[in-house]
Parts: sequence; C-alpha cells; structure tokens
Amino acid sequence: GFLNLSSTGVAVGRRQIHYAWVIVAIAATMGFVTSSVRFAAAALVPFLSSASGFGWSYAAISLAFSIQWLVLGIMSPYVGWLGDRYGTRRLLLLGAILFIAGMLLTGTMTKLWQFYLYFGVLLGIASTIFTVLLVSSVTLWFRRYLGVAMGAVWSFQGLGTMAFIFLIGAAFNDLGIKWIFWLPGIVGGALILLLIRFFYNEPADIGLRQWGAPDDEPIRSMQNNEVAKVRTHVFLKQAQKTNAFWNLVGIHFWGCAGHNIILILLVAMMTFNGHSKGVAVAVFITLMVVSTITRFAAPVLADRFGSKVVMIFVFSAQTFPLLLLIVSQELSAYFTFAVLFGIGMGGEMTAFPIINRQYYGDAPTATTYGWQMAGAGIGMAIGPVLGGFLKDWTDTYVWSLWLSFG
Repeated sequence: GFLNLSSTGVAVGRRQIHYAWVIVAIAATMGFVTSSVRFAAAALVPFLSSASGFGWSYAAISLAFSIQWLVLGIMSPYVGWLGDRYGTRRLLLLGAILFIAGMLLTGTMTKLWQFYLYFGVLLGIASTIFTVLLVSSVTLWFRRYLGVAMGAVWSFQGLGTMAFIFLIGAAFNDLGIKWIFWLPGIVGGALILLLIRFFYNEPADIGLRQWGAPDDEPIRSMQNNEVAKVRTHVFLKQAQKTNAFWNLVGIHFWGCAGHNIILILLVAMMTFNGHSKGVAVAVFITLMVVSTITRFAAPVLADRFGSKVVMIFVFSAQTFPLLLLIVSQELSAYFTFAVLFGIGMGGEMTAFPIINRQYYGDAPTATTYGWQMAGAGIGMAIGPVLGGFLKDWTDTYVWSLWLSFG
C-alpha cells in the first residue's frame, strides 16, 4: 500500500520516515485532546455562573481552575520521576483512563464539590501526566531538529484549546454541560487509547537511534531498567545542587503567575470596562491564535540561536504590553495587547525542553521538567487568585495589571 507502518518508521510510498516523527504526531494529537480542558474551560465560566447554569460565584468557579493548577504543581515532579524510571507508555495509559473518567464525571456534576473533585483533581492528574511526559518523551527521540518537533507538539495544544472554545461557544446551548464534556471525553479518550498502542518510550525500544544520531553510535536503552533508576536518582541529586535547576523552576513560576492573571481575567476585565462579551472573546481568541504561532516558533528559534536571547524577547513581550492596558481601555489597545502578549505567552512556555537539552544533554530530563512544571502549576494557581483579590479589594483591574507586570 501507499502507507506502511513498521517498527523502524513509516514508509509513505517509497519514502522512509523515521519513527521519531510518528511519535511527534502521536504526542501532538494527545496534546490537542487533553490540553483543551485546562485552558479553554475558562470559556465555561459565564455558563456555570448563570442562573440557567449552576449559579456558582466567579470565585467558587475560579477555585476549580486553581485546584487543577495546584495538582499540576504538586504532581509534576513525581510524574516526571516515574516517567524517567519506568517509561512513559504505562503512565499515558493511566492518564487516558483518568481523562475519560474525569470528563464523563464532570459532565454529570450537579454540586460544587463534584466540580472540584472531577474537574480539579481527576482531570488535573490526567493532564499533568500528558503535559509533563509528552514533552519530555519527545526529547528522547531527537538529536537534531528538536525545536521543530517541540514546536509541532506545542502548537497543536494551542489548536486544541481553540477547538474546545469554539465547541463551547457554538454548541453549549444545544449540547448542555453533559455532552460538552462527554463528546471530547469519549471521542478524544478513545483516540488516545488507540494511539498509545503505537507509542514507544524511546528509540531503543524498537532498535533505533535518535533522529540525527551518528550511524555508528551504539543503541542503548535509557528508561525502564535498573540503570535508568540509578541514572535518574543520581542525576536529580546532582542537578538540584546547581543554581540553574532552581532558577528555571523560579522563571517558570513567575512567568506563569504573570500570564495566568491575564488569561483568567481578560474577558471579565473588558466587560467591566464597558466592552461587549463578544468583543472580549474575540480579543481572547486573537491572543490564543498568536500564541499558537509562537508556540511553534519559539522552540525552533531557541534550538537555532540559543534559548537565552529567545527567552529575553518573549518575556519582554509578556511584560511591557501590559502598560498599554494600564493607560488605555480603547478596543484598539486591547487588540494590540492581545497580539504582543500572545507572542510572549506562547513563547515563554515552549522553550523549556530546549533549555533542558542545551543544559543537560541526554540526561533523564522528565524529572527536571516535572520540577519546572511544578513552578508553572503553582504560579498558574496563585496568580489569578491574587489578581482577583486585588480587583475585589480596589474595584479596579489596574492593580491586577501591575501585579502581572511585576
């Protein structure tokens, strides 16, 4: 046939494609399905708080998002550690089961505690598994072109978020809360289970070298054996003695605390300042579209030119445009902000696997990335809570914007 899947890769006609690119396609598809829940669910807030929905307060609903981010923060180091020791595939299976269960149960919720447990905890653990391990496992397959591979995985996560926002906006009134969660839960969950069958932890599992490795390099397994357990333990102890290890955790914490204030509060801020909800959603979607493009571009550029210069640029783009909203509430200012901030936010998250490769080489970096995601998760949880508190306290969003800037 035209398309033949083998253990060494995919033959498309006569052209042989290294299996590393199959892994990228699998990881990107899984990310498309699972990341949407974490970022797009903010679009559900008006439906959950309305009288025709559950009538829950904004603070009560926001707590569910914070629980999910705290779960990411607490669980990421353990998930990364388990992935390095025992391989990714088993944990992806657990993640798929938790994802399906969490989506089905969230669709049946009637009480606030169920929202916290099903959406916050169950889906929080599931998406932690996919967030940490899909990214770190792809790095094991590439010696060259890791930036392109990472860009593909990250940008598909952004597309998944936009697809779920579109589903909520277009079909919520027809489907209701049950099928808004059940449809992606059942279809997406089944797709993930199918793809796990074609997923391998590392090239050595099917007798391959990394993409871009020399042909004379010996094939060696780096996961799921006694050597891997010792390597993971020793590497983590050594890495944690360096300033760079903790600095990268801190950078991810501050970056995520800063941008999640905006992601959670932007639509509410615009409606508070007199803009319609439809226009506010359009600005938010603009931000997400731009961030999807830079999710692809940032790792490619970091791989090519070094991570530091790219990180300086994207953090600047995530910081200084906030001054626009402090001085102006005009619609043009919001759209300009969405483009500039989207460039920064999309790039900030996606360069970390490239940094890890440039710092640590082929060391077991799922654990390291897990610690970095712990910083990210706690930052994502704390930022909006403090931003919301400042809004309630001062009855203006100016101090929330200054907090994000700071």
